[in-house]
Order: sequence, then structure tokens, then C-alpha cells
Amino acid sequence: MHMLLCICPTIPRYTLATRLILVMHHRELHKPTATGPLALEALVNSELRVHGHRDRPLDCSDLDTPDRRTLLLYPGEDASVLNRELLERDSRPVTLVVPDGTWGQAARMGRRLPGVGHAEMVRLPEGPPTSWGIRREHHPQGLATFEAIARAFGIIESPLVQAGLEELFRLMVERTLQARG
Repeated sequence: MHMLLCICPTIPRYTLATRLILVMHHRELHKPTATGPLALEALVNSELRVHGHRDRPLDCSDLDTPDRRTLLLYPGEDASVLNRELLERDSRPVTLVVPDGTWGQAARMGRRLPGVGHAEMVRLPEGPPTSWGIRREHHPQGLATFEAIARAFGIIESPLVQAGLEELFRLMVERTLQARG
């Protein structure tokens, strides 16, 4: 992005109990429409894990620890709805695993990620449609990865965190559209 449109100085930094693990396919890493990496900049307790390299298979088994609860954000009707009631059943801090990709890619990734068999599959409650608009969304509940992360953190952490992240997202969309003319 052009320096005059850069949003880097506006990125809030959140140090939270919830840990974000963003999982991306290596081919998605450098796409300018990938929104997940921006969340890594805002959420201090976050990490990117890359899959799809034949010589370096991804293994997430280190996420299975007794001191944390692992939730896998999964876009499927068979997943439990992420809400306060679900969170109150287990008070351990959350590690949120978020597959980054289209609806179909995220669904496949969620079923195939090695080492996350212990994770609880959760989906977001219904909400407003995406405001991304840069990529076409083929599924009615489809969101940009950043939007999904913001909404999940709004439920797990607080509505204030969600509002701050959504403001950053709104600015990113605005500046991306400006850059494209």
C-alpha cells in the first residue's frame, strides 16, 4: 500500500489471554486480499502457522495442553455456536485456531489439520454480512478472516476488543479501495 494510505500507525495492540493461531496455506501468504495477517499485527498473543509444504508438514499437536482450551473456528452447521454459555463450561484460557481461506478451504483445512483432533469445533453466531467487498463471497455467512477473528474475540474477550478490531478493518477496507482507485 502507498505510504500515504498505510494503516500501520493505527494498528491497536491487544495483549489478551486468548491466543490466536492463524493457519494459512503457503499459496495464500502473499495475496493482497488475505486479511488474516493483519490480525497478527493487532493481537500480540498470536502466531501464524503455514501448511501445504510437502517438505515441512504442519503439526499442531503442541496446542493440546491441559492449561488451555483449544477452539477451532469452523464454518459448518455441525459445529457448536461460539457464545458465552459455551465459554462458561470451561474456564481455561482459549487458544483459537482460525483457518484462513475461502469458506470451502477453511472447511477442508479444519477437517484435515494434523494435531487439532482435541479441539472443539465452533462457529460464529449469525451476524451482519461481510463488509470486505474486495473478494466475492459465495456463502451468505462468509466473512473475511479478519472479520471472523474480530467477532470471535468480541465473544471470547470483550465487545471493546471487537469494536477496535472492526474499526481497524474498516480503515483497511477504505484504504485498500482508495489504493485501487
